[in-house]
Amino acid sequence: MSTGEDTTQSWPAYVRQVLEYALRGEDLARAVPPANEPVEHGGVFVTLRKQGLLRGCMGTLDPNEPIAKATCSAAQSAALKDPRFPPISLAELPNLTIEVSILSQPWPMGDIDELERGRHGILVRQGFHRGLFLPQVATEHNFDKETFLSRCCSEKAGLAPDAWRDPATEVLLFTADIFRENQS
Repeated sequence: MSTGEDTTQSWPAYVRQVLEYALRGEDLARAVPPANEPVEHGGVFVTLRKQGLLRGCMGTLDPNEPIAKATCSAAQSAALKDPRFPPISLAELPNLTIEVSILSQPWPMGDIDELERGRHGILVRQGFHRGLFLPQVATEHNFDKETFLSRCCSEKAGLAPDAWRDPATEVLLFTADIFRENQS
């Protein structure tokens, strides 16, 4: 996980522009993505916070979608389609803090010792069940490795908390480049 120095504001600024245009019903093509788009990625997630509390978080794991398009879609979903929250309003937008997580390609976790808390995110899959936690979730909630895996299984994938131990469950690890707006 890294936090870019020169481009920290560029991805969140793009998301803010996308959301402003979307909420005003304007053409989203007017939003200008950062010039330094990564060519390869494993997906992107947009996290919205209001007064430090989660207000929306959605994303995509499609590595074939151009990152700007994926970020635009994730931003709209986080703001308007996260089933945990009502859609945001234009008046609320100035009070939101935006975070963009650009994911690496995921790889299979051999055992729990490979999982580095705060560095790796997890994707849990079993049949039609799927759940994901970004790397920052473990540190923000002070989860140890087992709690991180168990809560992802039960809260995100709809599986038993210990499903990550089941050989039928696939646990994938990934890292993320995280771009945050400055907290003021």
